[in-house]
Amino acid sequence: MTPLAMAALALLSERPMHPYEMYQTLIQRHEDRLVKVRPGSLYHTVGKLTELGLVRATGTDREGNRPERTTYEITEKGQLALAERIADIIAAPVYEFPSFPVAIGEAHNLPKETVIDLVRRRLKGLDLLRAEAEDAFAEFGRTALPRKYWLDVSYLEAVYSAEREWLRKLVADLESGELDWAEEKTSEEKDTK
Repeated sequence: MTPLAMAALALLSERPMHPYEMYQTLIQRHEDRLVKVRPGSLYHTVGKLTELGLVRATGTDREGNRPERTTYEITEKGQLALAERIADIIAAPVYEFPSFPVAIGEAHNLPKETVIDLVRRRLKGLDLLRAEAEDAFAEFGRTALPRKYWLDVSYLEAVYSAEREWLRKLVADLESGELDWAEEKTSEEKDTK
């Protein structure tokens, strides 16, 4: 089950909606930070969920000259599938193969000054992401939306803070020489001397 399918099922577990309303709700709640949300992909996902029997159409309505909109609701099978998927993800950590650990693991291929500059640029980007999370946190605090719907915001804020702390330490270690960046000779190069 894709993250977008999970998000769609979760919205439909709140109440029946049509896909465009689901899209608007996801954007309003800033879920697009976690899930790639596009109207076309959401309509496709709802279609797949319908084929799988996880949601069903409950009716169609039309407002003015707008196209007809089909409203969907989650089925019992959909509720069960959503609950199982959420439980699996929360309970069991899995390695998700993010690209940043690969890049930082290979950073030794770049000059130390370049790495320091790149890490500082990443820190600025993380500062922006963290500020967005803080703004969303404040916005949700002003709304009537219960906290249980925005736990992801505080999680992301904590992740950004932890990464920022680690990156700042990395820069400090590089600048102080605590982390040796000198080029090491391979065993073949040592043998030729």
